[in-house]
Parts: sequence; structure tokens; C-alpha cells
Amino acid sequence: MSKRLLGLLLVLPALAVIAALFILPLIMSAVGAFRVEGGAFGLDNFAKTFDLYTKDIIFTVVIVSLSTVLIGIGAVAIGGYLTLGENPKAVAILRWLYRWPMFIPFIVVGQILRTFLSKNGMMNNTAVSLGLITPLDAVSFLDWRGIVIAFVWKQTPFVALLVAGAMASINRDTIEAARNLGASKLRLLFEIIVPQVAVTLTVGLILSFVTMMSVLSVPLMINAQSPTMLTADIAFRVNAYGDYGVANALGLVSLVLASSVAWIYLRQSLKERA
Repeated sequence: MSKRLLGLLLVLPALAVIAALFILPLIMSAVGAFRVEGGAFGLDNFAKTFDLYTKDIIFTVVIVSLSTVLIGIGAVAIGGYLTLGENPKAVAILRWLYRWPMFIPFIVVGQILRTFLSKNGMMNNTAVSLGLITPLDAVSFLDWRGIVIAFVWKQTPFVALLVAGAMASINRDTIEAARNLGASKLRLLFEIIVPQVAVTLTVGLILSFVTMMSVLSVPLMINAQSPTMLTADIAFRVNAYGDYGVANALGLVSLVLASSVAWIYLRQSLKERA
């Protein structure tokens, strides 16, 4: 009994922080989403949300889903080269280089890519100086493409770190056996290695999906046009109108979108265990 009480006391501060900073705000946001003028409860905030921001909801899902797919491809490519690469120097350089974006905050990523992807930014200026395009052909990428580039560049190292670690723990005998039978590197990667790290890859992609759903700085700094992501809409409703009801409704829609991905993964995991 004393050991249980001691264990409870040890986890109590963490539980208190979770309750105060996550559970309580979530409950207050859920209540506020259904509260309308006069203090009554109804669905007016959600009706207004889908009336005004349906395009933004679809835009958010498409952008985050596309970014997640590209992150998965990039993470598998990096992890696969770290596992199967035969050039020690290239492997060492890649292992040292690919992790750096993890330590850069999203707000800094937004500012960097804002100056890099603009019409007069570093990317177009470099292409003009190399003679690849003319100044009149320069195009700004400060739209949905810039958001995707920012998300992929920022989150790929995180997923790649998880995937590369899982690949490194695979029994090398299966890889060498397939290689001795004449399997190419692509077949080794996609038929031998990736199936064994699929769970780790899925977890990393789900965490990245949820993270991207919550980012505010990138859509605000890169995509200043409509449609935009839900985080920017939430900030706009609060700052421009003080409309916390619609903002809370948008927040619950984001929560449902993020939770649906986690639910799909949990359901699949339970089926595999059964």
C-alpha cells in the first residue's frame, strides 16, 4: 500500500500539469464550442464554421495528408540509404546532416522559407544567376507549395530518425540472404526492410500529422491568401472578432481530424494483436 501511495505521489505533479494545461482547456473549449449567445447551448457555432470554413477544412486535410505522404517517402529513403548505403563517407555525411531541421522551430522555418521561396528570394535569384530562368519567369512559392515544403523539410528528419533506428535493429541475416539471392536495393528496401519497420513508420507519421495540424506560424507567414489552414482561421476569429465560439468549434474540428488518424492506427494495431 505504501509503495502504491509513493508511486501515486511521484506521478501526481505530472498528472496535475496534464490536467491543468491539457484536459481542463479541452473541456472549456468543448463547452465553449456549443455555447451560443445568451448562454444557451446549440450548434450555431458549428453551422457558422462549416458555412465559412469548409474550403479551409478541406485545404488543411489535403495539405497535411500530402505532406505526410512525402515525409514518409523521404524518411524511408533516408533510412534506407543509411542502412543499405555502401559509401561510408556519404552515409556519415547524411547521418550528420539530415537531423538539423529538427532543432529549428517552426516560426524560424517559416521565416527562412519566406525569404527563400519568394519571387525575389534566394531560390529564384540562384536560378536566374545560373541562367536556368529569366527574371520574368520567376514565380513565388509562397502558397500551398511553400507550406508543404516547410512541413516536409521540418518533419522528415524526425520520422527518419525513428525509421533509421528501427532499420538498424533489423536482423542483418535476412538482408544478406535476400542480397545473396540477387535482390536489388529497392526490393531489399520495400520488400524486406520497410515491412519490418512499418509500425515505427506509422507512429512517426501520425505524430507528424498531429504536429502539422497544430502549426500556426507556417501558414501565417507563407500562405497569406485563402484558403488557408485551420490554425490561421482560429487565430483570425479570436484576434479580429473575439469570436471564441467559432474558434472553439474550429479547434474541435481539428481535434476530430487528428484523432481520426490516431483511431485508425489504434484499430489496426488491435487487429494485429488479436
